[in-house]
Amino acid sequence: MSDDKTTHFGYQQVPVAEKAERVRAVFDSVAKRYDLMNDLMSLGIHRLWKRHTIELAGVRRGQRVLDLASGTGDLAGRFAGIVGAEGDVVMSDINAAMLSEGRERMLDQGRVGNLLYVLVDAERIPFAADSFDCVTIGFGLRNVTDKDGALEEMYRVLRPGGRALILEFSHPISRSISRVYDLYSFSVLPTLGRLVVKDPDSYRYLAESIRMHPDQETLRAMMEAAGFERCEYFNHSGGIVAIHRGYKL
Repeated sequence: MSDDKTTHFGYQQVPVAEKAERVRAVFDSVAKRYDLMNDLMSLGIHRLWKRHTIELAGVRRGQRVLDLASGTGDLAGRFAGIVGAEGDVVMSDINAAMLSEGRERMLDQGRVGNLLYVLVDAERIPFAADSFDCVTIGFGLRNVTDKDGALEEMYRVLRPGGRALILEFSHPISRSISRVYDLYSFSVLPTLGRLVVKDPDSYRYLAESIRMHPDQETLRAMMEAAGFERCEYFNHSGGIVAIHRGYKL
């Protein structure tokens, strides 16, 4: 990309080269209270969204899983328990502060042995083709600058027969839900950010980044363009969140 290219950071247009650093600063700011904020923002419902993602992944004992944008490890930790000692899970994030928080949390839970911790940019995954049975990314794709490139990378590192799961905020399926969601997003979220982490701007960015993310059908088409087959999605909470799944056949 040329130096004059721009991309969105929330509702702002910023140089492509700057977006990753701006996103990194957001998560540096919120890392210590990330789990608390997840519970407050979703009233705990994020646990149900993640549980369904794990069910849809269909991971089995002995398999190899790459979890991108792992955060504090909700998905990676569960997968580590499922694949057992015969398998392994790569818990990854582009943000060192988030990965450190996640590693500490996994150690506190006694999850050792089959979890690997790697700093990974989803646009440039540092693993060979056909390396994983499953690749997941939870609430991370909307922060990626080149989403098409990330999807192509996810496809590349999957083994034939493998599947990718994308858990992400999406677009409400009705106007009434959308109106309530907008009020919540642009009033309540920044207030929570100010009270809990002293950083309303990061949660204002969160709300804006969700609005700039592709809708359900657009993301499915993007997955198909990257090579995935049998692509489908599952709406949760009236489309506020969606889980997309695609296969490398």
